[in-house]
Amino acid sequence: MQRDLTIRIETVPFGLKEMWWGTLGTIRPFPAFNPEQDAREIFIALDKKDACSLVRILTNRNNAQRQSIAEKFLKFSEKDLSFALKKALSGSLQELMLALMMTPAEFDAHRLRDAMEGLGTDEEALLEVLCTSSPMQLKEITVAYKQKYGRYLENDLISETSKDFSKLVMAILKKEEVDAPGNIDFELIDQDVRALLEAVNCKKTDAAPWIQVLTMRSTDHLNRVFTRLENLKGETMDKIVQNNFSGDMRLGVRILVRSTQNTPLYFAQKLHNSMKKNAVVRGILVSRSEEDLLCVRNEYRKLANTSLYSALQKEYKGELQQALLALCRSEDL
Repeated sequence: MQRDLTIRIETVPFGLKEMWWGTLGTIRPFPAFNPEQDAREIFIALDKKDACSLVRILTNRNNAQRQSIAEKFLKFSEKDLSFALKKALSGSLQELMLALMMTPAEFDAHRLRDAMEGLGTDEEALLEVLCTSSPMQLKEITVAYKQKYGRYLENDLISETSKDFSKLVMAILKKEEVDAPGNIDFELIDQDVRALLEAVNCKKTDAAPWIQVLTMRSTDHLNRVFTRLENLKGETMDKIVQNNFSGDMRLGVRILVRSTQNTPLYFAQKLHNSMKKNAVVRGILVSRSEEDLLCVRNEYRKLANTSLYSALQKEYKGELQQALLALCRSEDL
């Protein structure tokens, strides 16, 4: 008989509430957190190769708490926790546990490096990280990339991309929102709509205005621009992009538009289309678990007519299933 792996959300002491109040993530600070005790339990679990205990502890702590556990583990064992996990575990479970031990910026830097290593570049994986990160997060990822790999992210991205797609990727990496948050600038909206329309009404689409607008405006502003553009063209943004761009540029603009229009839906669609791909599922669940995974779950339920929890339960087995379900957190009935 299969165990019920649903995790109960325990009452959090008042002092911890301010750390996550209003969060749309599924992973929250563990109450009565004791990093020394966790580190010692993990030490014993590693010695016994007790994967269940490792999963139980590490998927029930938020990232800041995991970093604290790693510090305590190093202090009393004189061993690096990530190295110890790598030695004790294998396969997809090992990759997931190592991902959980990275800071968010380190994990995204790791995903970017993975997307560029080896033969060919995984443009979609590259764009997922870049398009769904804020300007501040991108700065942190850039620093983490240099610290982790001794390489400059900008140089690697340039070497892996070309032409207009390279310009788009660089603009995303350095994106800065010039419109004031919460301020509706109707004149700027009109200006941007005209610029985007003129760019696609040419004999050959001019990518420059699209790159500029898509990487220099806030989400609210862009969604107003998209709505106006859809009304004027009588087509969805997806169709407009499909009809006017090609190759990597089409992929880049499409992901940027989709993730701007509805980030949780973008991730829900990707999960639905890639449930059998460990790397994709791991990337989304780890990176969104303290961001907006509750919203992703909601969109997945509407999209797939089943819950994300049930889909994970059906696709994965053993300790890996236990870990993924813990990150998902609970069933959506």
